[in-house]
Amino acid sequence: MKKILGIAAAIVCLLVLSGAQLPQIGPKPDTKPQQQETIDTRAIETAPKPQPKPEGITTNPDNPIDKDAKAKGTDAAQPEKQGPKLPSQQSLEEQHLTIEAESDAEHSECVRELQSLGVVFTDLSRIDDGNGCGIDKPIKVSEALPGIKLKPDGVFRCPVALALARWMKESVIPAAAVAAKDQGAIVSVNQASSYICRLRNSAETGKISEHARGNAIDVASFSFEKGDDIAVQPRREDSTLVGAFQRTVSAAGCLYFTTVLDPESDAAHETHFHLDVLQRKGGYRYCH
Repeated sequence: MKKILGIAAAIVCLLVLSGAQLPQIGPKPDTKPQQQETIDTRAIETAPKPQPKPEGITTNPDNPIDKDAKAKGTDAAQPEKQGPKLPSQQSLEEQHLTIEAESDAEHSECVRELQSLGVVFTDLSRIDDGNGCGIDKPIKVSEALPGIKLKPDGVFRCPVALALARWMKESVIPAAAVAAKDQGAIVSVNQASSYICRLRNSAETGKISEHARGNAIDVASFSFEKGDDIAVQPRREDSTLVGAFQRTVSAAGCLYFTTVLDPESDAAHETHFHLDVLQRKGGYRYCH
């Protein structure tokens, strides 16, 4: 036995010295063909590469998608083009506005219609307070209709006075005759603002107000021959005739004005109607 073991050990030594490899146990794993590697490499090389982000593109931090992406630390936010500041981000001085010229013919026609309705008014000299604040052909109205005072006197463009007179005559007075018949006739319309040089909602930044262009009036209440004034205030849930009156005249306002904001619009208008004659594309009207 010892002799056999010695012979085996000698054979192993000879194999090692000669550089021969011992047989591996089990089948040798197949390697990927060289052709497949070439195809994969070629596919990678020809794949489209991501394009670099164009200049002038940034994300919008106020965009909910951008905020979510930023929170996750990703670039999934939608890009937004940079550009000049929006008017809502500019102060009044930065908007470089001018006073809009009014047509002589249109103004004359408007004045004739005011006179036919019995509106009491006087012509004023051109108002120019700078920064786009002013009126080319202003008027001062003291009576919205015969016997109905405008308190205090209102200064604006003729189209505002005309819209106010028509609204009062055709909608407000008939509605009041039903809702407040025991209080007699309306004797005054009490306004909170006519022409004034300021931004919208008296903010420090934003777009110029239509009041600053002579295009708007804020109506705060109506006074009657007897009884209490009817004040403009939140009345959505008011089931009385007074509540019905306010909702009726607010809705009717959009037949005459291009913008109507009432106490249900926002906190800034809880005490008055904002009525203006801003001209928009396509004759669009905003009434809330």
